[in-house]
Amino acid sequence: MQKKKDNILEKIVKRNYNDDLETILEEKDFAENARSILLSILYKIEASYKDVEIVKQDIESKDEYIKNYIYIIQNKCNNIKIVSMKEQENKIGEGKTFVINKENKEIECYPIERKLLYAISKIAKPDKIVKDKYYIINETLSDLINTGNSINMVEPLRDFNGYSWTTIPREIESISHNLIYQNLRILLGYTFLNKWINNSEFVLDYFEEYKNLFKETYGNKNEKEFTEKMLSLSILLDAKYDEEKIKKLLKEKEKIQKESSVIKNREKFIEEKTKEKMKITEKIREYDTILNNKKMLEEEYVKRNEKLPLEKKIFSIKVLAEIMSKEREELFEKIEKINSELQPKNFIKYEKELNQKHKYLDLVTEDKEEMDDKINELLIKLQKNFLECFKMKVQNAKTKQEIIKLIYEYRYYLLIPYNYEKSIYEVGRLKEKIQNTSKELIKKAHEMKVIKIVSRNEDLNYEILKNIFNSRIIKLEDVNLKITNEKEKFYLQLFDEQLFEEKIEISTKQEINAKELEYRLNKKIELFD
Repeated sequence: MQKKKDNILEKIVKRNYNDDLETILEEKDFAENARSILLSILYKIEASYKDVEIVKQDIESKDEYIKNYIYIIQNKCNNIKIVSMKEQENKIGEGKTFVINKENKEIECYPIERKLLYAISKIAKPDKIVKDKYYIINETLSDLINTGNSINMVEPLRDFNGYSWTTIPREIESISHNLIYQNLRILLGYTFLNKWINNSEFVLDYFEEYKNLFKETYGNKNEKEFTEKMLSLSILLDAKYDEEKIKKLLKEKEKIQKESSVIKNREKFIEEKTKEKMKITEKIREYDTILNNKKMLEEEYVKRNEKLPLEKKIFSIKVLAEIMSKEREELFEKIEKINSELQPKNFIKYEKELNQKHKYLDLVTEDKEEMDDKINELLIKLQKNFLECFKMKVQNAKTKQEIIKLIYEYRYYLLIPYNYEKSIYEVGRLKEKIQNTSKELIKKAHEMKVIKIVSRNEDLNYEILKNIFNSRIIKLEDVNLKITNEKEKFYLQLFDEQLFEEKIEISTKQEINAKELEYRLNKKIELFD
């Protein structure tokens, strides 16, 4: 009961986050220009966030967002340096607008607010949120979700200004990362994703939790198809944006290809693994000999230190003995692994794992154009999976409030950039899926008496109402529409008190008859019941 009273009191007495941030900044050794930008970001977020909550629906509250922003500055940022774009000696690096050092909790950034906010989001995240047991994707899926979340955090500053909502695709750090992250957020909810991203202890296997939640909500088939495409995209996108990563992946691909070719011939596989085991056993004997011979240990100490740079030299012979003992244990672990792989039941498992690894790595190539084609193809297929799942959300909705929420989420989804030229609703290869989902949602909205029927002619009704999903009027419940007839053409206008959208021609396969409309021409109609 006390907690409820405290929550009510908190709503009455509005917290001054500006004062909170200023207090923290007084304790930090930041330059004045950094303080100014950080306070400006907070001011703009406070002004715009109410619109973000309306447009996106399922996101953290403004209080949660701002508390997280202030927490990161207080606990994850020892130094934020704003670098002048004019002074040559202060250049951050070609093609970069910021650099972060997680270990020292430092950010260097040009005086661009959205880039600084993006850097603040990135510095707070653990590098891995997927367990190491998941080969390759422990890195690539972690990066996909973390990057998407950081882009998501910048959105209230980037796309909203307190009275309008505008998306400029070229200001988004990665359109593909953003699209996939928003797919996940809409299907699984921000609460689950936030828990996953902040899961630094690895108590729970959140990748397994993700699969279970997806299966429970959308079925086994949808989970499997969506996950396979998402994982493939995570690898391709990692390779696309990181030159070092593509080198590493290509090297790993070559290694797996060799292992795969060996394992196809079981006799040869056993022979190769036995040879490998013998080499390791011989190496262990060498370690035992050196560790039990003082003179040989001293010689090894000199030998190793000659090859090491000054900062990495081994401190003493005792330290060397500890290092070699650890290396010896690792050799034993390799022998145990080989023994396990040689067992018949594990051989089959090992072969399956290799095939899985090869499947993912086979996507990676030095041909960037080929990889871009693969990314585009997988993104299209992923969006088709998404639309199937979203349609299930519509079919399972039980209340008017759920339908209203789905209308907002669907409108937001269709306006997500697919590339620099098109939003999702403009992608030709998705046209049929979008049309089916849109009709399903409009039909359910009519059944639940959420929005008005404008025409008893289903095709005409759809051609008119589909435009609400392309509208950037922030609060859809305030939308009015008006249908006009000019020079034998019919036009639709959507507007609210603050925004008047341009006229849109209504086009159908058949000629439009004004008698098919439920409301007379030029009449202002409130869209939502």
